[in-house]
Amino acid sequence: MESWILDESPGSYRFGSIETPQPGPDDVRVRIVASALNHMDLWVTRGMPKPRVPHVPGCDGAGIVEEIGSAVVGVAVGDEVVLNPAVSCRRCAYCLAGDGPYCRRFQIIGEQRWGTHSEYAVLPAANVSPKPPDRTWEEVAAFGLCTLTAWRMLRRARVTAGSTLLVVGVGGGVSSAGMMLGLAMGARVFATSRDAAKRARAVALGASDAFDSGEDFPVKADVVFENVGGATWDRSVACLKSGGRLVTCGGTAGSTVSINIPRLFFKQYEIIGSTMGSYAEWDQVMALVAGGLPVVVDEVFEGLSAYPRALERLEQGQQLGKIVLRHDA
Repeated sequence: MESWILDESPGSYRFGSIETPQPGPDDVRVRIVASALNHMDLWVTRGMPKPRVPHVPGCDGAGIVEEIGSAVVGVAVGDEVVLNPAVSCRRCAYCLAGDGPYCRRFQIIGEQRWGTHSEYAVLPAANVSPKPPDRTWEEVAAFGLCTLTAWRMLRRARVTAGSTLLVVGVGGGVSSAGMMLGLAMGARVFATSRDAAKRARAVALGASDAFDSGEDFPVKADVVFENVGGATWDRSVACLKSGGRLVTCGGTAGSTVSINIPRLFFKQYEIIGSTMGSYAEWDQVMALVAGGLPVVVDEVFEGLSAYPRALERLEQGQQLGKIVLRHDA
């Protein structure tokens, strides 16, 4: 199959042919119609993390089932499907308790497994869901990893209708998904970005206001939604209400931060880490998307060959929302 390939990490991608993966008894092979970029596409080229090579990148995608394993039920050749990027064993105590992200065999498509910036992807049949018929290929290819991650973050941070939610760095895929989910949950949502155009777009999408990420945030929040890290951390903590919660899934602009311990306990703050989501949470996200949850797509690049240009846009931080590759263009 034709694919983007990483031969060593750290390293750079090349476009070429690689052996088409074959489905096991419980797997399906999907012809990818559209895939979406994530920062993971960049991190694996820097050895953070270091994938087994050769590696095929791409965490998100949607397409058409072309082959099923001998033990697969409930999925048929020709089905239009969306790929759940979070793979766990579904049998251990964590998985049976509905907490797949704690599974010791947890994997992410495009990180530990071959991904979607290719003609085909093979994954467990449990990791495909029917494509909602009234959503575009671009939309369903875009939401997976980021919306699943954001949904678990907001649930862990106990966001409810009427909560004040501050979403930091709204241009990123997780943050834009967090903003749209927060609005759908009935929260009063504020956003931040260094870019004035992105702040204006956030307000147009429904945020009550948007602030410069480089300045103090003039709001007191029940929940701060963070994945920027060191560059904004102190301002994020400072804008929490007493008893507020800061939930984070990453540190794209600095992975080391400091905590003022007296402030933490006197204000009774909670710092919550979160990553990806379970199969049950995926089903909840799928229901939200099928029900009309907005998916913020930044730009669609036509053709798998356009990946380098799409990757450059991601690396330069020009996007608000998800960057998508339409493979069949």
